[in-house]
Amino acid sequence: MRIVSGKLKGRQIPVRKNFSARPTTDFAKESLFNILNNYFDFEETEVLDLFAGTGSISYEFASRGCPKVITVEKDFRSFDFIRQTAKELNLNSIRVVKSDVFNFLGRCSESFDIVFADPPYELENIADIPDAVFKSKALKENGWFILEHGSNNLFNHISGFKEMRVYGNVHFSIFRKEQK
Repeated sequence: MRIVSGKLKGRQIPVRKNFSARPTTDFAKESLFNILNNYFDFEETEVLDLFAGTGSISYEFASRGCPKVITVEKDFRSFDFIRQTAKELNLNSIRVVKSDVFNFLGRCSESFDIVFADPPYELENIADIPDAVFKSKALKENGWFILEHGSNNLFNHISGFKEMRVYGNVHFSIFRKEQK
């Protein structure tokens, strides 16, 4: 796993072989961030990374200068890995929260420009994630919610759906919270 851009561009992050999380591929990350770069000034963008796994997406946002990246992961080994890696990389804008994503969203009082979620593709209630994000206070008006998922799920029927991008086996459904 590597950081594809920003101040830590090219930095390799070793992940042990038996790590249970599936990091977003470098190709998919680079493609997604090329899109985001056209819409966001990362130095003014606050991010919420749900189901963080290895923390790969959080490191990308922090490397590009995001001032605040909240990273949510419930697995203790993953949580500890992200916390330690962020510390080693001196990514002080990352704050790691050990929590179930749905519980976190239910009590979230902060709002973010981008909410990114990369749940396990086989998560039983993956279809509930967009609704949980939009019902919470987590997404600012005009903010983007990006859901990474496999080919078995389609979300184009959900209000706020903007587009879906496909990079190999990685699908990104992108939503925008409309201004009221």
